[in-house]
Amino acid sequence: MKNFVEELRWRGMLAQIMPGTEEYLQKNLTSAYLGTDPTADSLHIGHLCGIMMLRHFQRCGHKPYLLVGGATGMIGDPSGKSQERNLLDAETLYHNQEAIKKQVSKFLDFDGTEPNKAELVNNYDWMKDYKFLDFVRDIGKHITVNYMMAKESVQQRLNGTARDGLSFTEFTYQLLQGYDFLYQYEHYGVRLQLGGNDQWGNMTTGTELIRRVLGNDAEAFCLTCPLITKADGKKFGKTESGNVWLDRNRTTPYAFYQFWLNVTDADAARYIKIFTDLDQETIAGLIEEHEQDPGRRVLQRRLAEEVTVMVHSKEDLDMAIAASNILFGKATKDQLAQLDEATLNDVFKDVPHYDLPKDQLGLPAVDVFCREGWQIFPSKSEMRKLVKGNGVSLNKEKITAFDRPVTAEDLIDGKYLLVQRGKKNYYLITVK
Repeated sequence: MKNFVEELRWRGMLAQIMPGTEEYLQKNLTSAYLGTDPTADSLHIGHLCGIMMLRHFQRCGHKPYLLVGGATGMIGDPSGKSQERNLLDAETLYHNQEAIKKQVSKFLDFDGTEPNKAELVNNYDWMKDYKFLDFVRDIGKHITVNYMMAKESVQQRLNGTARDGLSFTEFTYQLLQGYDFLYQYEHYGVRLQLGGNDQWGNMTTGTELIRRVLGNDAEAFCLTCPLITKADGKKFGKTESGNVWLDRNRTTPYAFYQFWLNVTDADAARYIKIFTDLDQETIAGLIEEHEQDPGRRVLQRRLAEEVTVMVHSKEDLDMAIAASNILFGKATKDQLAQLDEATLNDVFKDVPHYDLPKDQLGLPAVDVFCREGWQIFPSKSEMRKLVKGNGVSLNKEKITAFDRPVTAEDLIDGKYLLVQRGKKNYYLITVK
């Protein structure tokens, strides 16, 4: 089998690994799990490194489990958090679980016939009927408070870095996560837990619990990926408008594509290893080509293409590229009309916006676009000159007469007009 640990190592996806893990994986077809809390009905790109670990794990011949934390999601994990998170009801958790599985299905094979097909499990299924007294008697007695208090995530919350201290609810989180590992170890044969590096403390509680319950001969391992940051040390995956989501209704494929296209050279060289399936030789060639002419942004383009197709589709990539060309290159009225409303607004979110009453349709273009408070043209006479010089376009078509009427037939999506002055000046008008 392909060496999973070595695959992560050259990709920069390996942070901490328990001794003996690599040797065990080389000898055994192994089951591993990665947990995610269903706090939203979509993952964002901050989750992608973990999902890619599971993807590589399956491609190396092993069996991946994605654990949706229906039970632990009702509590909240203190790791890396300064406040206790909101608790979710069972109906919301189930909805989020199904949405997450649909997204992860693009990365993992859940439906195959091979022994290493992926599985989705929910810890709510084994926790919902576990009585509190039984849990503290059967599980709580094996892990001391001293052991739990020593964890870094607990210490950070207790030593004043958080406003609200640490609730008992959150304090029990690592014990519940530890039990997840024990349960899957006994029922599914899971021997390895994968996660982000901020989870190391919770994860090792699981291996400790397994050894204390089942004996020192029980083989259980942990492996983490680094927390991905940008080259300047800032948090990865955040934009001015918030998270970059995998759900197209939260982040359009165009905005998703643009995020990857606009990363720095240093970040592109790291991200293309972490977030694509491209092999080492191909990536080395792309990096060399990029260094010869950084202005062509070879790395960013290939990165954006690979991740957009993997998360969305080839058709969405084509639309994202076409949308980019509308703003930054040549495009036609037909290509403009093919954009959905969300993408249109994403493409032109940074251009001046104006509202036009619907009863103004039918007026000459010079009267529609030259009005008080609008900055499209300095004056009507200036617009006339630009029209004569082929310098004005409506919806990507040149205006040949300054007095041509602007009608409902010109509207994009039944409500928008896109005016272009010269090559680079765009204005989006919403007709209401």
